[in-house]
Amino acid sequence: MRTPNDFEEAFAAALKGRAEALLVIPDTFLTSHYRQIVDFAHQHRLPAMYYTREYVDAGGLMSYGNTTWWAMLPQAGIYVDKVLKGTKPADLPVEQPTKLELIINLKTAQALEITVPPTLLILADEVIR
Repeated sequence: MRTPNDFEEAFAAALKGRAEALLVIPDTFLTSHYRQIVDFAHQHRLPAMYYTREYVDAGGLMSYGNTTWWAMLPQAGIYVDKVLKGTKPADLPVEQPTKLELIINLKTAQALEITVPPTLLILADEVIR
């Protein structure tokens, strides 16, 4: 999906293909439309896993990734500073997040009639009840 107009076609394809779940990958465009994606998952009773907690706070089932997209901003500022001081972007290393969190929304699990295994709940950094 590249534009808001692509959602209808992508959602229709998921339904036509009888999707049983969603996995939303890291993408700034998708993040800016997170509520639309969460609403689709709810409407069609699809369990979904996301990469950031904004989705879970909006009612998504679970996320594993950066706490929030803005948790990456300090590192982005460091990179901008280096580029403005003359470092070529190609010379900057790709950095992985230093902290990943598993967040589970039990309200959503109950609404989807999904039982989250206790072992997964123990591993979660946060459980929304």
